[in-house]
Amino acid sequence: MSQGTKSIQNAVALAYLEGAAAPKVVAKGRGLIADQIIAIAKEHGVFVHESKELVALLMKVDLDDDIPPLLYLAVAELLAWLYRLDSEKANATKHQI
Repeated sequence: MSQGTKSIQNAVALAYLEGAAAPKVVAKGRGLIADQIIAIAKEHGVFVHESKELVALLMKVDLDDDIPPLLYLAVAELLAWLYRLDSEKANATKHQI
């Protein structure tokens, strides 16, 4: 890749329904599709985490399939971190009222 060339990004969207065995891959794509996935997530207030390594692994999972057990720990840590961020944000908002 030459200098100044922007690399094509990938994006994967996960969804987890309470009681489900594992999160599912509900959207994935590269280039313009990835840009749209990210834009829609941000429009809806969904946090966008950037991890090229995790996205590369999740890109191998078929749409509507559960993530593989090998990725449970990585995704669980990410979800726990997001939960903490949401809790901190809610507490900060509560104290501003």
